[in-house]
Amino acid sequence: MELNKYIDHTVLKATTTVNDIKKLCAEAKEYKFFSVCVNGSYVNLAKKELEGSDVKVAAVIGFPLGAMSKEAKVFEAKKCIEDGANEIDMVLNIGLLKSGKYDEVEQEIREIKEAIGDNVLKVILETCYLTDDEKRKACELSVNAKADFVKTSTGFGTGGATFEDVALMKEVVGDKAQIKASGGVRDFETAKKYIDMGVTRLGTSSGVLLMTTGKAKEGEY
Repeated sequence: MELNKYIDHTVLKATTTVNDIKKLCAEAKEYKFFSVCVNGSYVNLAKKELEGSDVKVAAVIGFPLGAMSKEAKVFEAKKCIEDGANEIDMVLNIGLLKSGKYDEVEQEIREIKEAIGDNVLKVILETCYLTDDEKRKACELSVNAKADFVKTSTGFGTGGATFEDVALMKEVVGDKAQIKASGGVRDFETAKKYIDMGVTRLGTSSGVLLMTTGKAKEGEY
């Protein structure tokens, strides 16, 4: 198993500097990770730093709360693609989902997918805030709206990926969407178990440690 090919090498903290992004990209090239995952203002820089490599750029949208207006999210997604992103990781509107406003949640995902065309769209459910029924509904809405992936977490909520949540998500989406586990993927055994369960992407800021020592520092994304 080539673990590196599953990893979205991630840095999303508020304190992230230009040098942090350059380091992230250098590591991604060295270890041949699938992508780097960055905030929108750093997409241009990441694209430049990764020139000549196969590493993709993923940008987060509506991050980390998901509570921005639909129009703001659509604009943000388009801008990130224009700046060179290949993939978009959007946070769905958690409050609208919990309010039962399913049509609005689905429409937002659909419009973002339409805005980015053939580029990959991952929908972050932020599972730590949802009941099992809400997780199922969020997966259904994402599939209906033609999202490419459902993703567990931002890494900024009260919890990250769990095996139980991934099993539930897989049960709902089947082969209609892929799954990204993020938040708390801190050792090789955990990463491998997610992949064995059908996860095709892992979001982690600990990719280098996973590749070198098999274990990440406690408390890291």
